[in-house]
Amino acid sequence: MPYCQPTAARVRALSRGLTALALCLALAWGPAPAVTFDPGALASYARQHYGAKAGRAVEAWQAMLAQAAGLDEQEKLRMVNGFWNNALIGGEDISIWGQVDYWATPLQSLAKGAGDCEDYVIGKYFSLLHLGVAPEKLRFVYVRAQVGSQSIAHMVLGYYPQPQAEPLVLDSLVDRIQPAHNRPDLTPVFSFNAQGVYIPGGKRSSVERIGRWRDLLSRMRTEGFQP
Repeated sequence: MPYCQPTAARVRALSRGLTALALCLALAWGPAPAVTFDPGALASYARQHYGAKAGRAVEAWQAMLAQAAGLDEQEKLRMVNGFWNNALIGGEDISIWGQVDYWATPLQSLAKGAGDCEDYVIGKYFSLLHLGVAPEKLRFVYVRAQVGSQSIAHMVLGYYPQPQAEPLVLDSLVDRIQPAHNRPDLTPVFSFNAQGVYIPGGKRSSVERIGRWRDLLSRMRTEGFQP
């Protein structure tokens, strides 16, 4: 079962990274982010830099996106969520990358065949943007997740069909996409998108710091993604 490291350092690092991510979304993507790429070029890059297995994994990802392209939005959510939950084995960054907190590109995650909660969300997020889902419908959501007797730091992707609607939760812990009220095991801390950071019961706030998201975008551009 994939989850994020439940340590104080992990919580601080994830919080810093999420704050940075919201600002970089606003700066780098602007009000309407989109992701384009040449599927063949991505697979070629993956083979050359990460190996033949990575190339096949990226080709499988591209095949899923091509299949999902003509579907309605709910089916796109289902296919993307299922693909990423099955494509990666859950682990911790320290074991996968030798770092406490590392945000992998979708190609890197597919090359490793492993990731932590952020990596699942990053893969799903960019997949859905590529499929034309409006960016304002998607939020990275930082939560506390109850897993057995532990309350752990965790990230999920929230899909908001309308601005004030209850979100659907795309989670690496549970394959089924469910409305938030069906996930009492998740306690939201805050969420964000290009418009700002949202804290339950509070007003939307701006973001003041930039963190590792910019590095992620730079690495993705090197791999062939074009924002």
